[in-house]
Parts: sequence; structure tokens; C-alpha cells
Amino acid sequence: MIIKRIYNDAEGKSHFGEVEIPLADGGPIGLLSEKYAAGKIIFRETPADYDFKWHPAPARQLLFIIKGRAEFTVSNGERHVFGAGDVLLLEDTEGEGHCSKAMYNEVRHSIFVTLDDSVTF
Repeated sequence: MIIKRIYNDAEGKSHFGEVEIPLADGGPIGLLSEKYAAGKIIFRETPADYDFKWHPAPARQLLFIIKGRAEFTVSNGERHVFGAGDVLLLEDTEGEGHCSKAMYNEVRHSIFVTLDDSVTF
């Protein structure tokens, strides 16, 4: 399973990338990843006019979008829109960070799951 990520380089600039979550045969229930230790779970509702300029992620975390869409921008101006069903790994906890804003006048429901630095994909 491949998911998008936002990370920062040594100069503090943010970039998009991808990470592959390895999956193995779980029998009749399908493919499964290994179990990863998680920290806190945060439920969030973001208003339809949300437009948060440059900021780093407050923690290394997975963002699961449940409802709505948001556009994320990284340091070089590259933009991606994520919507319901998308997962984004936020690792840009230092430096310039990223911008995020609501799209199409939609309220966004999302879940954040913080990760320990020992969790690697």
C-alpha cells in the first residue's frame, strides 16, 4: 500500500513523497501490515473557509481524511488535493512546513494518529 507523505529536508524545506506500507497475506481477511505502535488519536472538524498558511506539523502523524477535501502546498509550490479515503503521513515537524486549505467550500472531518519516531514504514 502506497501513501503520500510530506517531509522536510536538511534545509527545512518541505516536499511531497511516498512511503510504501508493506502488506503480507492475512489469510481470508486479505492483506495486512504489521502492527505499528500509535500515540494519540485526534478527531477534527475543519471549517469550509479554512486556510492555514505555512506551518510545520505539530507531531509526526498520520492524517486520515473522512469527509471533505483539502489542498496541501509544500515549499517548492507543488500542490496536491486530498479527500475522503486518503491517508497522508505528515513528517515535516521542523522548518518551513506546509500550507493547507479547504477546497470547494467543504467542511473536512479528519482523524490524526500521532506516531513515535521509532515507527518506520
